[in-house]
Amino acid sequence: MAESTIWWLLAGAVIAAELLTGTFYLLMLSLGLAGAAVAAHLGAPVPAQLVVAAVLGGGFVVAWRSYRKHQPPALPASANRDVNLDIGETLQIEAWNADGTSTAKYRGAAWSVSLKAGAVATPGLHRIVEVTGSRLVVEKV
Repeated sequence: MAESTIWWLLAGAVIAAELLTGTFYLLMLSLGLAGAAVAAHLGAPVPAQLVVAAVLGGGFVVAWRSYRKHQPPALPASANRDVNLDIGETLQIEAWNADGTSTAKYRGAAWSVSLKAGAVATPGLHRIVEVTGSRLVVEKV
């Protein structure tokens, strides 16, 4: 069996392992193995193929880790607009109770509403920042 075929089979096995585990870093390592397969196609000796696999796979892992490190952390599902389309919508609050809660009509139903930590309880237009169970957490617009 040709050396390039072995590299391609290894790359495929690592991709299959990534599909089973969901570890994105394995996908980066498979790119290194694919690079070694290309090096084998070009006639590079086995030590050079190993170096190509290590440098490309390791380089992609380091690059991906650096990219992820500089991304903002994901919001929890209760405050993420991609998960809950109510986040960012506005509603009118007529009056607040002494404990910082209220009831407001939103989407045709009465909802329990509470203030975001540190917000001041004033009537008026408020934006939904989080949905916790059946309670809307809001802040003043």
